[in-house]
Amino acid sequence: MTSLAPASQVRYGTGPGRWVLLATVLGSGLAFVDATVVNIALPMIGRDLGSSAAGLQWTVNGYTLSLASLILLGGSLGDRVGRKRIFLIGVAWFAAASLLCGLAQNTGMLVGARVLQGVGGALLTPGALAIIEASFVPKDRARAIGAWSGLGGIGGALGPFLGGWLVGLGTWRYIFLINVPLALVVLLVAARHVPESRSPSAAGRIDLAGVLTGAIGLGGLTYGFTAWTARGPASPVVLAALLTGVAGFAAFIIAERRTANPLLPLPIFRNKAFSGANLVTFLAYAANGGVFFLVVLNLQVVAGFSPLAAGLALLPVTVLMLLLSAPSGALGQRIGPRLPMTAGPLICAAALLLMSRIGAGTGYLTGVLPAVTLFGLGLCALVAPLTATALGSLDDTYAGIASGVNNAVARAAGLLAVAVLPLAAGLGSGNLTDAAQLHPVYRTSMQICAALMAAAGLLAYVTIPERLAEKTPARPACDPSCPPTHAARGR
Repeated sequence: MTSLAPASQVRYGTGPGRWVLLATVLGSGLAFVDATVVNIALPMIGRDLGSSAAGLQWTVNGYTLSLASLILLGGSLGDRVGRKRIFLIGVAWFAAASLLCGLAQNTGMLVGARVLQGVGGALLTPGALAIIEASFVPKDRARAIGAWSGLGGIGGALGPFLGGWLVGLGTWRYIFLINVPLALVVLLVAARHVPESRSPSAAGRIDLAGVLTGAIGLGGLTYGFTAWTARGPASPVVLAALLTGVAGFAAFIIAERRTANPLLPLPIFRNKAFSGANLVTFLAYAANGGVFFLVVLNLQVVAGFSPLAAGLALLPVTVLMLLLSAPSGALGQRIGPRLPMTAGPLICAAALLLMSRIGAGTGYLTGVLPAVTLFGLGLCALVAPLTATALGSLDDTYAGIASGVNNAVARAAGLLAVAVLPLAAGLGSGNLTDAAQLHPVYRTSMQICAALMAAAGLLAYVTIPERLAEKTPARPACDPSCPPTHAARGR
């Protein structure tokens, strides 16, 4: 997997380890926050730019579409040319696109800038996780991944709170402009303190056919389901988009079977734990996508919360992720991933049934806080063991691929959830900023999300082993002039 010799890998809790975590957590946190922070500002964006329901959906989905479509490419590029290098390029790209978002004058410009933001996110996100896997000594990786999961999850959960505070300052534009100084900090820390690594087995040309067909598949399905609400299922545009999406995914599978250097090596899915972890990821993050898209909308539009109050309503999730995610990762390593990955989604499912009851006149202490707290506890149990399983079930050679696949699955799930949930809940051509139309859609959507979480828990129990098999460590790569290590000679 890595060009770092064991002697140069860092330990968790040491100064070098903290710098690596700071750069990767803050960098990937930018992408996580922007996946949720915009949700709190949707009502204001809709009023300011005159956006339709589809326009608001695309403000979210434009970002997620390019992120999910290109995240495998980001992981592959990092394995080939250097994870640190691609990570730095992604952070800089993300900052420039954020500036464009903050300056957008209409919905079309904002959606276009959000697409560019997603490209930056696709470059930096898999690199952050692969850097952690490469940089830490093997026995500290689960704790480091747990810390990354918890602190990165905090970024996602902080999005509504941060968005509420920034929107309260008078404009939604601040939620994008704040990314620029934060990205500069990441660039400075990463350039100085993050070691470079790459996969010694990564070679050959980039699989451009895989990139193109995968993007067509995701884009076609997303556009088709989003347009369905306004145009109806019989619309030629909707049918053409959906058929294009299905054809794109079929072409993607064919391309990956035939190419010598696939973007997604299909044989890795023969690993039951890896396949199970990604199926659980898809179900759980589809539910998460619906929650973070609709809860903050419902709190403002239906329950009458201010933007800041709606953001603060989700603060318990942030606090719990901060306190419990790293211990959860260590616990999952000690007792095995099956139990926490089963219990976590089931706890979340119960929380979402409680959330579905939030409506007009709901009080925070009795109607919102219990559900949000229970949801946070479920996420704490799930996220770190899930991420560690997705990365730890394959040999180290596939670290970048495993990270890219798991991130792509999570983003694609959230993308399709935002496109499909309003449709599945009966929105039709309605308005997401009208209380009478939003509330029944919200209630049904939370029930659907609860079912998705319950299915994720049951699937984890069936597919995730009590213990992961020992991994085969990758052969360290070094400069051709350096002497071989004992491990290399042993091969």
